[in-house]
Amino acid sequence: MYNKRIELTDEDYYLNEQGFKVFTEKYHLKRGHCCKSGCKHCPYGYDKKTDSLNQIQYLNRELFNSIS
Repeated sequence: MYNKRIELTDEDYYLNEQGFKVFTEKYHLKRGHCCKSGCKHCPYGYDKKTDSLNQIQYLNRELFNSIS
């Protein structure tokens, strides 16, 4: 099973000093779920060190997405 491809826009990422793509919070919200990679701009509150989500931050995002 493959995830649907998301077309990238200029607001979805930027290039860091090393030339790598860094996905923005907006991209992650478009994606719709946490990939658990420890992304710099993760809106779901994932902590790679503890392998856990900040549930309050995650639930607030889910509530926001459901009303917008």
